[in-house]
Amino acid sequence: MVNLIQKIKIICRMIKIEHSVFALPFAYMGLFWSARGWPGWDKFILLTIAMVSVRSFAMTVNRIVDLPLDEKNPRTASRPLVTGEISVKESVLFLLACAVVFVLACAGLNKLCLFLAPFALLWSSFYSYTKRFSWACHFVLGSVLGLAPIAGWIAYAPEFSVVCLLLACGVMFWVAGFDILYALQDVEFDQKEHLFSVPAIFGQEAGFGFASLCHFTCTLFFGLAGYSKEASFWYYLALGLVALILFVEHKLLSPNNLDKVNLAFFTLNGVIAIVLFLGVLADVFF
Repeated sequence: MVNLIQKIKIICRMIKIEHSVFALPFAYMGLFWSARGWPGWDKFILLTIAMVSVRSFAMTVNRIVDLPLDEKNPRTASRPLVTGEISVKESVLFLLACAVVFVLACAGLNKLCLFLAPFALLWSSFYSYTKRFSWACHFVLGSVLGLAPIAGWIAYAPEFSVVCLLLACGVMFWVAGFDILYALQDVEFDQKEHLFSVPAIFGQEAGFGFASLCHFTCTLFFGLAGYSKEASFWYYLALGLVALILFVEHKLLSPNNLDKVNLAFFTLNGVIAIVLFLGVLADVFF
């Protein structure tokens, strides 16, 4: 029993389970806006299970695919697959379990979610390979997380809408922006291993420029989503706070100072997702 608990802790560390905060609030945004209020416990719980399982699936794929690279990169040398705390075989079994749980959760939601489940798994797997041939990998990752508000929307109402698509575009540019900033840490390694990222291909200054443009664009898409939904003042107040946090995030970093990249990447971006979700809750209930 002790070994099982320890293994679960290692798996959670491998997939960085705490980073679910990046995608879950956007899935809930789609869900609550689609329902125009409380969606019911069944939808809420099944969506949560689906989102956590598909994210865990995608992260495990990434760790397995990137293992040869992680073994060479000093920054990733402590990852459980690299240290041997968990084996590739155990990771594959966990990956398959996540896929099964995800499909079952989608089946419990509705037929559209079930039909789209295999495509979501395939697309979330594809990201791990894109850094090997395209600097657009950041936007592919963004599009994976951009599925969150669409998933939330169709979980309640099995039909697509302009609102959830605009939210998805906002999430895509938001994620691409902070992933570009995060990639600044690995410029030399990426260039040495012939990997593609915006900073590695175009340089650090260009990386900051790309990230700034992405975050400006994401703010516009979030604003358009609110306009399309006829959101209240509360949503735009939250969006204003998000824009301010993004501004602070960019002020914390510079090409010559990446000391606060973890603060910018993990803490502030988690806050952004929660703040915007709170704006949607206020819009729906007040």
